[in-house]
Amino acid sequence: MPFGPGSPRIDPDGVLAFEGRALGSPLRLFVDAAGIGQAPSNAHRSAEQTASRAWTIVRDELAAVDLALSRFRDDSELTRLNRRAGTGGTVAVSWRVRTALAAMDRARRLTGGRFDASVLGDLERLGEHGASLTGGPDRGRDAAASRADTMAPRSLERPSRVHVPAVPLDSGGIGKGLALRWAVSRASAIDPRAALLLDAGGDVVAGGDPRAGGWRVGIEDPLDPHGSPVVVVNVDRGAIATSSVGVRSWTAPDGRQVHHLLDPRTREPARTGLIAVTVAGPDPAWAEIWTKALFLTGRTGIGDEARSRDLAAWWVDEAGRLGMTPAARLRSDWVAEERLG
Repeated sequence: MPFGPGSPRIDPDGVLAFEGRALGSPLRLFVDAAGIGQAPSNAHRSAEQTASRAWTIVRDELAAVDLALSRFRDDSELTRLNRRAGTGGTVAVSWRVRTALAAMDRARRLTGGRFDASVLGDLERLGEHGASLTGGPDRGRDAAASRADTMAPRSLERPSRVHVPAVPLDSGGIGKGLALRWAVSRASAIDPRAALLLDAGGDVVAGGDPRAGGWRVGIEDPLDPHGSPVVVVNVDRGAIATSSVGVRSWTAPDGRQVHHLLDPRTREPARTGLIAVTVAGPDPAWAEIWTKALFLTGRTGIGDEARSRDLAAWWVDEAGRLGMTPAARLRSDWVAEERLG
């Protein structure tokens, strides 16, 4: 049954669920407040109050991240920063943008360049258009004026200064992962005894006290248009993220079918023999990063690299075969065994 953005659905097992949209994806929050431990007469009300406050905080945080990091918004900090790309100097930005820029740089270094936020221009060239990068402040202003400028919203705490990037940047999956990290951290602080599961377009993160028995999360079969799972994973803490060629795919101006997982070496959609990669880990942003890096490793190398890094990873290749690491197998409650290859 559909349920509204402000009121929860209460499942038979007592889990309160909310749904809406954020960051261009369906958004769902599940709250098991059984551990709050109020008196029986007040338990239901307390659980609903806790869950509703958590939902409000989640929506507020994701709205703040959208304003800071969306490349599709004309008024976001990232768009304004990208309009200055290549002009040199420094600008003041909010802590969210500063953290995202630092994470992008670290991800590029730790993945050997397989995660590279500098592909925004290539996404635009291929036809996935965001906010215009030709508007906004004069790109020809001198460095002194650029250094004196502040882009961070005045309502936030004191901003930080960062170097203007050489080229426009795509926040992509790392922005979504950071949003999930910050949202579940803030929501869990309401009452750490409540178990939370936040789902944004199939990427999930658990917060609060681990739920008794964990949360059962399905990894969608990328070949099934109905979204049936190919694996069901037990999640008691941490995050699960997926990169798939089917999530953001379109027809390029030259008529090719393309997707958003670009190879920074070729600046073109990666053709690696894989169609989807899922990674479970302690942090949603880094789970996102490793899905992209492992996807670019390709079908023949993904198993060795994922195992060498002790990652819980699942993948589906172009033939529909399912693979996983030993760490992933241990976390799987159910597997489509006939798909293993």
